[in-house]
Amino acid sequence: MDKELLLVGDKVLVQPDEGDGVTDYGLYLPQTVKEKDKIQSGKVVKAGPGYPIFDPTLLDNEPWAVSKTKTKYFPLQVQEQDFCIFLRESSVEIELEKKKYFVVPYSAILLIMRNRSKPNLEEII
Repeated sequence: MDKELLLVGDKVLVQPDEGDGVTDYGLYLPQTVKEKDKIQSGKVVKAGPGYPIFDPTLLDNEPWAVSKTKTKYFPLQVQEQDFCIFLRESSVEIELEKKKYFVVPYSAILLIMRNRSKPNLEEII
């Protein structure tokens, strides 16, 4: 049976960084901050679709009417493979396939770091 992990709305799945305080991006998190468990860092594994956008066509119909248009979302800034720092107390810790993850609301993310690769000249032309 194949399973698919779907995140709802503005939720982000993060694999925690278990390093020694210095991230792969060169960012140093002081031990005092990590000891208090105020913040946590990690790699974004998956992000939800974003914030749903209200469908104004429902205003003319009855409250129980079903929208005929597909739900549209305002996307999140975070992307898969980004590194982020988030408020740990706002997140929910889960275990999936014997690995520890955090489900983080987008509003609890404090910082996003992304690898920027220089574009290849051949890709531009």
